[in-house]
Amino acid sequence: MPTLDATDRAILRALQKNAKESYSMIARTLEVSEGTIRTRVRKMLDTGVFDFIVHTDPKKIGLDVQAIIGINTRLGQQQHVALQLQTFEAVRFVGAFSGNHDLMIQAYFSTNDDLVSFINADLAALEGILDVDVNVELKQYKDSFSY
Repeated sequence: MPTLDATDRAILRALQKNAKESYSMIARTLEVSEGTIRTRVRKMLDTGVFDFIVHTDPKKIGLDVQAIIGINTRLGQQQHVALQLQTFEAVRFVGAFSGNHDLMIQAYFSTNDDLVSFINADLAALEGILDVDVNVELKQYKDSFSY
């Protein structure tokens, strides 16, 4: 893992605030050269510290139903199930957790019927799932990729 210094962290903060900010503007703000910004950004991209992504608002593209689904798997089947879950277009996030569920997923759907179909057809067909706990988002207060 690369070690980040104060300048690297300041660059990350600037890009998180406005990813479209020019390198020259960031350089002026941080009182370093544009070349320094360009070099450090490239190094952080190359080492996987961050990546540029397009973050869409699911509701604005017709995905009105967000579900967080806890999944319990058969012993020894967690990774097998997780790999299968990654293939579904509706699934945005898959993670293994301690606690009440072996896996947690975040998925988006156009309608409640699409969610029900995903649970009763897609998840039901996956080998290794014991049970699921479906939680539908009622209201979102924060959605951020900044740390």
